[in-house]
Amino acid sequence: MSLTKDFPRVELSHRPTPLELMTNVSAEFDTRVWIKRDDCTGLAFGGNKSRQLEFYIGQAMEQGADTLLTTGAVQSNHVRMTVAAARKMGLEVEVQLEHRVDREQPEYHRSGNPYLVRLMGAKIHYYPEGEDEAGADHALERRAAELASKGRKAYVIPLSNAHTPYGALGYVDGAEELIAQLQALDIEPKGFIVPSGSASTHTGFLLGARASGCQAPVHGVCVRRDAVSQKQRVATKLQSVIDVVGADIEIPETEILCDDSMLAPGYGLPSEATVEAIKYLARREGILLDPTYSGKTFAVLLALLRQGGYGRDDNVIFLHTGGTASLFAYPELVEE
Repeated sequence: MSLTKDFPRVELSHRPTPLELMTNVSAEFDTRVWIKRDDCTGLAFGGNKSRQLEFYIGQAMEQGADTLLTTGAVQSNHVRMTVAAARKMGLEVEVQLEHRVDREQPEYHRSGNPYLVRLMGAKIHYYPEGEDEAGADHALERRAAELASKGRKAYVIPLSNAHTPYGALGYVDGAEELIAQLQALDIEPKGFIVPSGSASTHTGFLLGARASGCQAPVHGVCVRRDAVSQKQRVATKLQSVIDVVGADIEIPETEILCDDSMLAPGYGLPSEATVEAIKYLARREGILLDPTYSGKTFAVLLALLRQGGYGRDDNVIFLHTGGTASLFAYPELVEE
């Protein structure tokens, strides 16, 4: 029985997403390396955010909202998909872009996700800080109050850990979906590799896996903050999600795995190892990763494979969370 069945929800994603064996990578490392293709969820280039938005927008529709408000970095996949979801559901949408990444290249500010946000006609606001989650959320609340004074009803999709992370329900459900696919193929997973940024995907996936009876490690790859800080964020969010679903389950902190080995030089800034991982998978499997989330996550998996972290009979699953649109903001990846 799904932990998410009693929550309001809208249909935004193509589900179930494919689970594929990466044959060339597997042959190179003599390990069975699988990829869960959540870059294929549909909705404006796809990605993990559509699973999360199904629950936020389910609430918004139930409350009679006519406008969505959210915040994120200039190249935010969440912002792009929120705008797409709003258009699909017939809602107005306003987004707040934060100065989170110091990149002066014009492509970063004009191409990829911000281009698509403008194409879909969202009203754009700007927030000068990139590491002030509470301040960014408060700015959204002020805008919601302004809209209320004009007779409109806005639903705020927040950023900070101070709010109940309903979006994490999308990956409680996503993990349940993946575990069912693995069971249908009689595959015993050795481990999962997932990105860990806002921590909604990481948190929901860990809870969904454990609730499905799967005890394999869930290796969270830090893309925004160091491992110590991220582990605390995941622990806080995990307890909040357990409380909201009413699950009788305990997950010890020892099972919250956070790896910041590919974090440097920072959020949205890929290292040489991340760039190499992006090119590696593009040229081995024709699969496209992004420099902020999926590229760093696969870079950690690639390092583990090269270190002999998995054996011949092991099955390791990489969660591809999308982000393809942001590739166009990093032209230096292919400049000679």
